[in-house]
Amino acid sequence: MKQNSIDSAENPTPHALVAFMQEIWPMSKDMALQFASYFSFQEIAKNKILIPSGKISTSTYFLEEGYIRSYTLNNLGTEVSTELFAGPCMVNDYLSFFRKQVTSENFQTLSHCKVWTLHAKDVQVLFHTFPEYREFGRMMLVTQYARLHERMLSMIQQNAVERYENLLSRQSDIFQHVPLKIIASYLGITDTSLSRIRKAMTKKH
Repeated sequence: MKQNSIDSAENPTPHALVAFMQEIWPMSKDMALQFASYFSFQEIAKNKILIPSGKISTSTYFLEEGYIRSYTLNNLGTEVSTELFAGPCMVNDYLSFFRKQVTSENFQTLSHCKVWTLHAKDVQVLFHTFPEYREFGRMMLVTQYARLHERMLSMIQQNAVERYENLLSRQSDIFQHVPLKIIASYLGITDTSLSRIRKAMTKKH
């Protein structure tokens, strides 16, 4: 994989980050702006590795705009997409970040991305200084757990068509910006099967 190519932007405004924090946990705009001041803004090119496999995640990220995937390799050496992220959202391997263990996944940009980065030392400062940020962090972990739990159940309880329809209803924009091969991998099917499902759904509607 290529190494990161990151360019800093001049005087960005954290409007999306502030709105996101206020949506996750009720807080004043001034408080959210104070938290946002700990983040640094970056623009990252397409097809760059944000968090590499085999390393410890030392930062957490707010994806303001763009698309990111996490992926690993199966026993045949084939890439399998484990999660798709569409801004605005938080992106991280939380087990690696909080337990200081190496991640077994790569986190790769699928488009040009606008990202706000918060380093681990600043997360600790915010956690220990502001009860409001602790609550925000707690809700983020609950939200991430719920998302992972829902995905696990969908892979067991839903067939391929149902998983496709669920993703289409929740994040239809992904189909315009993420390669179908990657979406198919995320849904646990081949890209040929995904194309067949999409054609069938088009005829149906």
